[in-house]
Amino acid sequence: MDTIFLKELTVEAVIGIFDWEREIRQTIAIDLELTLDLRPAARSDSIHDAVDYKVVAGRVLEFVQESRFRLVETLAAEEARLVLREFPVGHVRVAVHKPGAIRFLKDVGVRIERSRASLGDA
Repeated sequence: MDTIFLKELTVEAVIGIFDWEREIRQTIAIDLELTLDLRPAARSDSIHDAVDYKVVAGRVLEFVQESRFRLVETLAAEEARLVLREFPVGHVRVAVHKPGAIRFLKDVGVRIERSRASLGDA
């Protein structure tokens, strides 16, 4: 299988468990890896046979901006579910980074993997 990757998609979102976090937007960075067969797109050289990663990025940005999850774990799982439902990929890896969330720590976050077969559990 082949992979499309999107690194450090940056967005401002309401995320966190503390009351003060529910009142502000924080910077979230997202990495996505989409696993699918890229041979049809490579053969045709047509966007119609490809997953348009600009569309994927825009949809994920829109989703995260509108979200109000408390946990990055939930955000990552729901992003995975969104990608699997809306795009023809078989597997997705999502990393959600919350830089600066902990003093003296550059970055913290979660990384999850989901497949189309596990869509009900995403």
